[in-house]
Amino acid sequence: MSYSIFSHDDIKQMKAIRITEEQVISQIKLFKKKPSYLKLNRPCTIGDGIRVIPEDEIKELILHHQEAASRGRLLKFVPASGAASRMFKSLLNFNNLNHEIDRDYITRKAGEDTEQAEDILSFMDGIRKFAFFDDLKSSMSASGLDIDTQIGKGQFKEIVHCLLTSQGLNYADLPKGLLKFHQYSNGSRTAFEEHLVEAADYVKDAQNVCRLHFTVSPEHQESFKGLMKDVRNEYEKKYNARFQADFSLQKRSTDTIAVDMGNQPFREKDGKLLFRPGGHGALIENLNDLKGDIIYIKNIDNVATDRIKCPTFLWKKILAGFLIELQKKIFTYLKRLVAQKHDEQFLDEVTDFAIERLCLTPPNGWKRKSIKEKREFLLNKLNRPLRVCGMVKNEGEPGGGPFWVEGKDGALSMQIVESAQVDPKSNEQQAIFASGTHFNPVDIVCGVRDYKGDPFDLWNYIDADAVFISQKSKDGRNLKALELPGLWNGAMANWITLFVEVPIITFNPIKTINDLLRKEHQPQ
Repeated sequence: MSYSIFSHDDIKQMKAIRITEEQVISQIKLFKKKPSYLKLNRPCTIGDGIRVIPEDEIKELILHHQEAASRGRLLKFVPASGAASRMFKSLLNFNNLNHEIDRDYITRKAGEDTEQAEDILSFMDGIRKFAFFDDLKSSMSASGLDIDTQIGKGQFKEIVHCLLTSQGLNYADLPKGLLKFHQYSNGSRTAFEEHLVEAADYVKDAQNVCRLHFTVSPEHQESFKGLMKDVRNEYEKKYNARFQADFSLQKRSTDTIAVDMGNQPFREKDGKLLFRPGGHGALIENLNDLKGDIIYIKNIDNVATDRIKCPTFLWKKILAGFLIELQKKIFTYLKRLVAQKHDEQFLDEVTDFAIERLCLTPPNGWKRKSIKEKREFLLNKLNRPLRVCGMVKNEGEPGGGPFWVEGKDGALSMQIVESAQVDPKSNEQQAIFASGTHFNPVDIVCGVRDYKGDPFDLWNYIDADAVFISQKSKDGRNLKALELPGLWNGAMANWITLFVEVPIITFNPIKTINDLLRKEHQPQ
């Protein structure tokens, strides 16, 4: 590719967001390459990649967690920058219509088997059960409208308009973390506040400090900080905690170039290049910047009401304890390997551990390898970031799951795989993906320091080829967008990965507004 396709203004635009010309050229080359799909070998299942924690091990694992928590080793990392607009897809579509949104009209539409109309009816039927109902009522009252009258007449146009737009609560333009999710006898809580409550149980150290980090969008950072300031005293007093909640932005330097359908740089109406956010995989940089120790990762929308939080608390401790137990063993082995205080029998012991506990696969001809070759292989494979990922039984939720993946060298590794990473034209690969028994709820605990206590450089463990290419549009023109390797997909592809089955009750995501009407999100 010739450098001449970029003008002086283009280069200036790149520098403004700290992206080099070479990076942009490399990204454009990815669009031109044949799509790079993973090669699935088989799904991870119970006993074949997914571990079930025996009841008699739980007590000791919790002790490991308690020790680490007490020492202040724990941190909770919450991606919270996504807008809530997708939650309101059906409502937004109807709100954009010019006619009234009344119950009779929506009922007729639902009778025509219109899924969006069914969504609207569910919203209408449950309107008083939402935690934001009182705020909605007050906002409408300020505009001279009575919500109870509107509900009685079956007229929802003004209600939906007030909920979604800046003339009311503006929920369609807010991030999920700032939306009121749950109602309690003494008030309501946003998703952000629910994460504070969770952290107070399983992240708190001996000095009662709870460390959290939220990645947020620039336009909402001050709102998050304002909310933290407003609720800090209440929650610190109630949960005997001191919250250290930090915020970071997805860096513009992780944006990616968009191209047209001919793989040429997409230009906006004013001639400028179009750069788009690189997806949640860009957050590996935020995670790396933290220089943390043991880090929980959990999505902002996966929270439940207090009455069913206990299983979540328990399994967060179990997962961390499981990671810490393995980490201690790995560090012990690494220190002896580095010091070369070992013989072939010790190498066999480490190899057995790597195979049985870490699901690592030695290369072909392992028994014929020299002591030096075995040592170097084990050092390379064990001295990596470690993650333990909770997996729930697949009950039809959209998203990725755990699979055995064949690398280019034929070696198998365990990966969290999304549907976009599987060749859509391969019936065999699609069949393997469809046969998955478990689902990734993003319930992850990470060990990001090495045996010396130094933080890993997480950029060294990314599969750079594991990008996502999707088709979008801008100003009525089609374009191709590039997403960086997903945070828990390609961005962690070369970590040590373990899967543990966790109960489905610990997974309570909010993907649509009506999910808030599920029993898991209601007071009773």
